[in-house]
Amino acid sequence: MGKGQQTREAILDSAAILASRIGLEGLSIGLLATALNMSKSGLFAHFGSKEALQLETLRAAQQRFAEKVFGPALAAARGEARMRALFDNWIAWLQDSGLPGGCIMLGAVAEYDDRPGAIHDALVAGFSELRGAIAKSVRIAIDEGHLRADTDPWQFAFEMFGIVLATSHDWRLHGDPRALQHARTAFAQLLSRHAQHA
Repeated sequence: MGKGQQTREAILDSAAILASRIGLEGLSIGLLATALNMSKSGLFAHFGSKEALQLETLRAAQQRFAEKVFGPALAAARGEARMRALFDNWIAWLQDSGLPGGCIMLGAVAEYDDRPGAIHDALVAGFSELRGAIAKSVRIAIDEGHLRADTDPWQFAFEMFGIVLATSHDWRLHGDPRALQHARTAFAQLLSRHAQHA
C-alpha cells in the first residue's frame, strides 16, 4: 500500500470516528480538517466534495463491519453454528464497533431513509446485501438439516434484524445492561422455533 493510500485510510478512520459522534450528515471537510489539524484544501484534494467524503466514510464503515462481523463468522461450521457466530459478532459490534458513537450505518438510516441520493442508495445496497447474506445462511442451515425445511429465510432474516435493532435501541439509547441478554434470549427462541427437532 502506497503512502497516499495509507494517508487516505487514516483520514477515513478519523472521519468514521467523527461521523459516529455527530452523524454522517454532520460530517464535512471543514470539520474533519479541524479535527485532523489539516487544511481544507488538502482534504478536498482527497475527496472533492462533502458528499464524496460522506460516501467514502460510509463505505469504510461498511467494510469495517464486514471484517468484524462476517469475516470471523465464516470460520464457523456451516449451518446453525455459523448463524450463531454471525449473530454473536453482530451483538459484539453493537457493544464495541471501535467507533465511539456506535454503528454509523444504523445512525445514518434515520438521516437518509427518505432522502434520495448516493448515500441513501449505498445504505440500501449495504442493508440489502446484509439481509441477503443472512437469508443465505438460513438456507444453508436448512440444507444442513439444522432448521426445518419450511423455514422462510427472509422472514428469519427480518426477525433477526429486528432483534439487533431493538438491542441497539435499548443498549445505546436507554443504556439498559439487560439488552444483551434479551438479544441472546430472543435469538435462541428464534432458532428454537425453526429447529429441525421442533
